[in-house]
Amino acid sequence: MSSTVVNAAVSNGIAAPNFDLPYPDKPEVVTSNLLKLTELAPNPCVVLICIHLLALLSITTEEWISTIEFLTRTGQTCTPLRQEFILLSDVLGVSALVDALNNPPIGTATESSVLGPFFTEDAPDITLGQSIAAEGKGEYMYVEGRVLTTSGIPIPGAVIETWETDDKGFYDTQYSDRAVPDCRGRLVTDGEGKYGYRAVVPVSYPIPGDGPVGELLVTLGRHNIRPNHLHKSLVVKLTDIDDESEARKRGFPNGTKFKLLKFDFILVSETNGRRNAPVVVG
Repeated sequence: MSSTVVNAAVSNGIAAPNFDLPYPDKPEVVTSNLLKLTELAPNPCVVLICIHLLALLSITTEEWISTIEFLTRTGQTCTPLRQEFILLSDVLGVSALVDALNNPPIGTATESSVLGPFFTEDAPDITLGQSIAAEGKGEYMYVEGRVLTTSGIPIPGAVIETWETDDKGFYDTQYSDRAVPDCRGRLVTDGEGKYGYRAVVPVSYPIPGDGPVGELLVTLGRHNIRPNHLHKSLVVKLTDIDDESEARKRGFPNGTKFKLLKFDFILVSETNGRRNAPVVVG
């Protein structure tokens, strides 16, 4: 998002919290985690305001979208490639809470996730095995898996949108000289529900600090570094591969080493994938 390109991602100087939070798999857990993080703010007035805002949150996805659209029209920081209000919604936890309320986990289905502020509509269409990143953008990684129903039936023709940072911790939209989309792509599964594409290993990166959201994080006493992830999955386990034949089979032009990420998406039908759930605060 920043118009200024720097050599490396940097922290805002605030240490990460020294406590662990439970995995936010339920609305009440998301709310509890946010309340605990809010207590880190040095200003008690800020803490009180945030607590009251969290207590009022019980909205549908449609109401959330309408609110974002209204606020976006007033956002002087927003551009076609920079959505500062989506970023604000994300760092306050509103995005995650609304998503958890309207798309709770169902059985073995892959959990829902927010798009975040770096999603764009101009991702190029790629075929199976192609790369979403230009050469030299980072350490090689190959991503593969399947898209299945909850019964294990492959879903052919499923559309997958994917995007990530480069090895400097920046999305393509943060470069002022961005000419074409990079480190992002759109592909469809084959007849067996399989997908695969080349990418680079994502790195942790800072939430942009040159706008109002960055200033808010400092006010709240929260650090601005996000863990490395590939939309649409958190990178938790990568397999190291050092095999020339495997590298060539997956289309890597140089070297024999790359990292392999395998991830299967389990989908539920739209009618079964949305439920209403109450908000639990405190």
